[in-house]
Amino acid sequence: METERNFWLDRPVLITGATGLVGGWLTRRLIEAGADVVCLVRDWVPQQELIRSSLIEKVTVVRGDLRDRDVLERALGEYEIDTVMHLAAQAIVCVANRNPISTFESNIQGTWNLLEACRRSPGVHSIVVASSDKAYGDQEILPYNEDTPLRGQHPYDVSKSCADLITHAYAKTYDLPVAVTRCGNFFGGGDLNWNRIVPGTIRAVLRGERPVIRSDGHFVRDYFYVEDGAAAYMLLAEELSSRRDLRGQAFNFSYESQVTVLCLVKEILRAMQSPLQPQVLNEASNEIRRQYLSAERARTVLGWQPIFTLAEGLARTIPWYRELLT
Repeated sequence: METERNFWLDRPVLITGATGLVGGWLTRRLIEAGADVVCLVRDWVPQQELIRSSLIEKVTVVRGDLRDRDVLERALGEYEIDTVMHLAAQAIVCVANRNPISTFESNIQGTWNLLEACRRSPGVHSIVVASSDKAYGDQEILPYNEDTPLRGQHPYDVSKSCADLITHAYAKTYDLPVAVTRCGNFFGGGDLNWNRIVPGTIRAVLRGERPVIRSDGHFVRDYFYVEDGAAAYMLLAEELSSRRDLRGQAFNFSYESQVTVLCLVKEILRAMQSPLQPQVLNEASNEIRRQYLSAERARTVLGWQPIFTLAEGLARTIPWYRELLT
């Protein structure tokens, strides 16, 4: 931790998506490491962790939208940004299916705007772009590794595939110091998207209601605790700042476990000592049935290891919602 603090102490860092799930925890971790944090904020939602925890008072806030490149270039220049963490995205699959254009604008146009602004800002020395395991699309050969082709088919998946490829193009064409993270389904305290399985299940149990599973319960996902995600992003940024060989590379971060939605819900019910049984709707559409990742490259190239297990992540998540909702 001391080495980490020495690296980040007084380092100017721009975070997009700081009011989101991962962004909130990443902001907290960077503040604790002594970084000088600047957050691009579009919408003000009082329930978001960055605001609820008063962390917002410890950062510089730039109000604006990723689609406005002038705002991005001003922020990078005026605050002399050294490191950029690009996490902002429209991240809900069902919203992307209903509103593909706004998803494409946020996730694709927003990414190229940010990378172009960074290209025009010579003070930027390290950029981490958050992609997703959804960028791989539906594949027969699992687990995904970083050489698996990017084959998104539905609006959200396609938006992540495109942003990922655009990032690679900026690294290869302009030698931009940028690398990509591809993680599974994040969970943890601070996720206010109640149609996601972890916060939705916890809220239902706290209300004495049966948790709802939109799919048939047998979809396989790779769940990843948010504090591990924040730590992984910081590690990658640190390594990228001094290693040119990492430019343009992508890294999977994962517990490397196959978990069905039904098993995850039952694990939450056990942890909360609830006798409730889930309600399985079997209504999911345009979603990939099986996804899980190999994190071998992150382990061998970056020396990465997770801090928590899935069970430990859930044990840290449930009290956050209990405090929020009771």
